[in-house]
Amino acid sequence: MQFPADLRYTKDHEWIKIEGNTATIGITDFAQGELGDIVYIDINTVGKALEAEAVFGTVEAVKTVSDLFLPLAGTVTEVNPALTAQPELVNTDAYGAGWMVKVTVNDPAEFENLLTSEAYAKLVH
Repeated sequence: MQFPADLRYTKDHEWIKIEGNTATIGITDFAQGELGDIVYIDINTVGKALEAEAVFGTVEAVKTVSDLFLPLAGTVTEVNPALTAQPELVNTDAYGAGWMVKVTVNDPAEFENLLTSEAYAKLVH
């Protein structure tokens, strides 16, 4: 199981990558493995300003539906269009083609308060 060192993580199993004040967010390899085969992603928060830990969408797998939580406060600017036709990209490439949203974050410095790859690995093992 991978936890890339250039990303930060949440206890709710989201990952986040920051470039300037834009964050790319998805769910971790651990999370997709626990969920199983992902069949549908529902995100209808584009254009909405949300607080940290607010629900920004849901992910539906064969066995369950789970909420998706925003790691940092900001405005959702984009949803990965590929996930509409291929939600299974989250299973096959959680940290790449399976990203879920892009967000303009209110305070990029808050990124440093999230879990490092080492801390996240300890959480899930």
